[in-house]
Amino acid sequence: MLFLLIITIAASFGIRRATLSEGITRNQLDYEISRQAAEAALRDGERDLLLVLASGTTAPGAICARGDERPIPERTGPPHFGDDCPRGQCRFPLAYYDTSNYTNAPPTNPQPWWPTTNKGGQWGDNTVDDAADCAFKGAVPIGTFTGTPTIRGVARQPEYLMEYLARGDDVVMRITARGFGADIRTETVVQSYFRPFLK
Repeated sequence: MLFLLIITIAASFGIRRATLSEGITRNQLDYEISRQAAEAALRDGERDLLLVLASGTTAPGAICARGDERPIPERTGPPHFGDDCPRGQCRFPLAYYDTSNYTNAPPTNPQPWWPTTNKGGQWGDNTVDDAADCAFKGAVPIGTFTGTPTIRGVARQPEYLMEYLARGDDVVMRITARGFGADIRTETVVQSYFRPFLK
């Protein structure tokens, strides 16, 4: 009887350990999926910034057209960038960023890529399904302007925001992207700085 009890305890311990290892592996896989989705959205944002199309022309496979938003005039201040991030294009004065504080309640001057809930971020509702939705504000779902295919196996398509930053003579675009794993609770946010206006 004692021997049977020892075997039962050992088997229970082994099953618990295997279940825990499986959960850790699944979480790691889901994180990798969300990270890769975020990276794909980041690259899609860079492609979006480089789009040079005639006004009203849509890239192959894209839902919406950038039109007269491209090319962005160098050094003179871009059109269609604003503090409510029209079509994913954000612009705030430098003083806004300088006094931005996440820890205040409510936060002071929320940056567009902060979490939407209680933090004032500009992430969209991710429902750009046809040309009628092209006047949206907030983040851009992958492929909306570039025609990049959607990603399979994720709970929600990745999206990105673009910020026009100008400090002195230096004009830089900051792209922030977020991706999701197979579980909507797994979310990864990545950023890059991009200079499409080099002389």
